Amino acid sequence: MPRPKQRTPELRDQLLKVAVSTLNEDGLSGFTTRRVAAQAGTSVPAVYELFQDKRGLLRAVFFEGFRMLSFRLLAAPETDDAVADVQRLIPVFRRFCLDYPALARVMFSRPFHDFDPGPEELAAAPSMREIFVGRIKRCTDAGLLAGDPVDIAHVLLALAQGLAVQEGGRWLGKSKASVNRRWEVGVSGILRGFAS
Repeated sequence: MPRPKQRTPELRDQLLKVAVSTLNEDGLSGFTTRRVAAQAGTSVPAVYELFQDKRGLLRAVFFEGFRMLSFRLLAAPETDDAVADVQRLIPVFRRFCLDYPALARVMFSRPFHDFDPGPEELAAAPSMREIFVGRIKRCTDAGLLAGDPVDIAHVLLALAQGLAVQEGGRWLGKSKASVNRRWEVGVSGILRGFAS
């Protein structure tokens, strides 16, 4: 009698959740399909059937990270103050990078050269880039910022990624106040530089 199918969408979701937490706890060097399978209470062949191999699992984790971050960014409120709405995205981005440092490294260091999101991945959530560009475009359309919204988004995200790495490495200051001040100086300085 054949065994019931165990490789379900629910198992895939569970493996992905466990893979994210395993990556965050153990880093890339400790991230193995065997460890993820054991933590999820399943077998290595189940992981391979659902994700093909370790690379496929990491690919899924990569896109899951962007989905998680996008949903957090979308929760940041939009108001009548378009510039403040852009600034509201930065603490969300910062918190994500500090809560998921290993995942953020995988997402932003682009260790995989052939990652092209498929239709399901693209449909999962608006991209982080679209969220930033959309909010910045409100500012340029209103004449509050001058420049190409995509360019401004790239510069702002590069600053935020750099600051997050510095903070995660404890290089941004010795007190919470000094760390927060440097975030504020950086973000407000960039936005002032693009002000009309």
